[in-house]
Amino acid sequence: MGWQMAVSAAIGAVQYRQQGAIGKYNQAVNNRNAAVAEQQAEAIENQTKFDLARFDKQFAQLQSQTKVATLKSGVTLSGTALNNLRYNAEQAIIQKNVMEYNSKVAVNQKIEDANFARIKGNIARQQAKLAQIGTLASTGTSLLRMSNFGSTPRSDTFTGGLQTYGGGYSF
Repeated sequence: MGWQMAVSAAIGAVQYRQQGAIGKYNQAVNNRNAAVAEQQAEAIENQTKFDLARFDKQFAQLQSQTKVATLKSGVTLSGTALNNLRYNAEQAIIQKNVMEYNSKVAVNQKIEDANFARIKGNIARQQAKLAQIGTLASTGTSLLRMSNFGSTPRSDTFTGGLQTYGGGYSF
């Protein structure tokens, strides 16, 4: 094996290793992005629990203030006053449902982001493997060409001397 073949093989080997390392790195980056998205989903869930608890506390204060103001004015908790409290309670339930729905949508979006990041990581790894296969094929082809593998020497190549052909004629 000549030095050119050795250099070609060494370059191919280095390129093969680098392509594998790049694929693993890109996959690791995308897996980290997936983990971050999952943590964000968990943070959204926790924030929603906190927001709902704070909302309940504020709503209870509002209802209490409304009752106190109503009773202080000398009105009994019946008729319009009771309807106002009931309406506020219904609106609170609707508001809590909207908060929970928006939270679930955001959490699901983050989970999908995490899944997509993992898919991108797997694709990056597969692309690196395909590039490695291409490098092996290219390096192997180069080495075969350098060694003249598979080529047969031509008998009619001019060698610089006289050759005699079957009829006795010399050229």
